[in-house]
Amino acid sequence: MNSKRLADGWRLLKRRWRTVRGQEIFLAAQVQCATLTFGNPGAAWSFCPARLSGGSVVYSFGVGEEISFDRELIDRFRMTVHAFDPTPRSVAWVRAQALPDQFVFHPYGVAAQDGLRRFTPPRNQRHVSYTLLERGSPGAGIEVPVQRLSTIMRTLGHARVDLLKMDVEGAEYEVIDDLLGSGVVVEQLLIEFHHRWPEVGIDKTKTAIHRLNHAGYRIFSTSASGEEYGFLKTSAPWGGEPRSVESRGTSRVAEHQGSRTQTAVHESPRSSEYRPGR
Repeated sequence: MNSKRLADGWRLLKRRWRTVRGQEIFLAAQVQCATLTFGNPGAAWSFCPARLSGGSVVYSFGVGEEISFDRELIDRFRMTVHAFDPTPRSVAWVRAQALPDQFVFHPYGVAAQDGLRRFTPPRNQRHVSYTLLERGSPGAGIEVPVQRLSTIMRTLGHARVDLLKMDVEGAEYEVIDDLLGSGVVVEQLLIEFHHRWPEVGIDKTKTAIHRLNHAGYRIFSTSASGEEYGFLKTSAPWGGEPRSVESRGTSRVAEHQGSRTQTAVHESPRSSEYRPGR
């Protein structure tokens, strides 16, 4: 526990320094809910379990070689997780694992179009995940299949997604735009933003959060690194211009016993809303 606190403290210091340099933002929770955190260190995600059950529809975009979050969802909630990743190394890794029936793997990615897209390899060859972005990687790119979220939901017969986790190496921005434009129903979004990459920059994340806010998605959690965000869909969008405030703690811990979680969701004051450009 002490080592985790030290690591989180170091991430917060780095995040503050990046904020001073205009490369990061600090945001408070805009809605509060009890949370659970699943997954190994470095691959953990916080989520709101109150609206989830064994019958929930869960999508996990970006597998790589790390599915501890997905496995824990399956173990604790007995739910089916649909996981997606088109990169060859990830596909081979998944096929070599002994996985429960509730882990359903799809060897294609998510994007704003259906068809084939060119992915470039990671700069560090020890890493797994390819990206849609041009990052000056030394290796050759590959073409892999991708589908829009609306196409995936229609193909799998899902009218809504209860929990969607997305770590897609910079493609999250076009996927968010397509999600909001297509009108698909996603109740809870867990997103890793990649504004730390020079090819992306902080403005894209600011715009994405602003658009999510105005579509009714409220932040309930941010990681110490400021890269992973959790959003809950609420009944109505904000009418005013949101503004940025410093995060002072984003969630409360759930009292989880078996499959029952006692929790409540509360709107935070409008002072938590976010305005790009501040």
